[in-house]
Amino acid sequence: MAQNPIAATIPLNEDGIHHGFLKLPYSRDDSAWGSVMIPTTVIRNGDGPTALLTGANHGDEYEGPVALQELALTLSPDDIQGRVIIVPAFNYPAFRAGSRTSPIDKGNLNRSFPGRPDGTVTEKIADYFNTVLIPEADIVLDFHSGGKTLDFLPFAAAHVLEDKAHQEACVAAMRAFNAPYSAMLLEIDSVGMYDSAVEAQGKTFVTTELGGGGTATAKSIAIAKKGVRNVLRHAGILSGEPELGPSLMLDIPKSDCFHFAEAEGLHEPVRDLGEMVEKGDLIARIWSTERTGVPPRDCPAQRAGIVAARHFPGLVKTGDCVAVIGTVETG
Repeated sequence: MAQNPIAATIPLNEDGIHHGFLKLPYSRDDSAWGSVMIPTTVIRNGDGPTALLTGANHGDEYEGPVALQELALTLSPDDIQGRVIIVPAFNYPAFRAGSRTSPIDKGNLNRSFPGRPDGTVTEKIADYFNTVLIPEADIVLDFHSGGKTLDFLPFAAAHVLEDKAHQEACVAAMRAFNAPYSAMLLEIDSVGMYDSAVEAQGKTFVTTELGGGGTATAKSIAIAKKGVRNVLRHAGILSGEPELGPSLMLDIPKSDCFHFAEAEGLHEPVRDLGEMVEKGDLIARIWSTERTGVPPRDCPAQRAGIVAARHFPGLVKTGDCVAVIGTVETG
């Protein structure tokens, strides 16, 4: 069986704070013996739970990298009991390129699990996390936002799982993150996801969607910074109780929450994020880019609820997600 070539340049199991890299050999035209160097910090203080914290699973999503860079700089071993593994830019080649997928192999890291130790660069990263880091973790937080093509209400999310005790542990961590919204999220394209790989190993998992448009805001970064420390407090790694405020509970349970363009053209949002809609309400229109005098293609809501996500660019292609509508939980 092939062995994964990635090696940590820092110890994973020694007390103290260690800044270094996950080093992946990568021979290429401009560096025959080159490497992909994924910045990583490990902070440990004695025995206790391990948190694995990742950002830039998709390289054009920035709240996680900012929050985790600050955490790596400011968190002291004296502040914790246990271990924190921080990887601000999980798919490092994509992060450096500002793209969703890796410029090396076009790999979407969040669709590449469980990976392969002898596969592409992206598959090797997935395999290393799947076989080395996830087994070490008790709780995993993976930051996401909408990247360049989507914009979301800021929420933390958990998934419906067959093991209800496992699901409840994930939900409790999601609530501890305490984003302005909390969501039970259906993944419509779940094959190869990091989420599924973590959950399959029985680990507590939290993910987020904190904004989008290929940028971050002061507000979305503040949510990320508060949320990651709340999760560490919830796990018993960082002392104190989570700082909790209001969080509106959303449910995104079925495929009819997701609305897709049936034509390409000029995208006109009719409802903004956070607006309530009834079934049949117009949520977007798609105008021709080729001529005037042509009626737009209407995009009606397939269910009642709140607009939780929307297409971000001004142009849309057939098959693109136009909007996501979630149900507001009132109980």
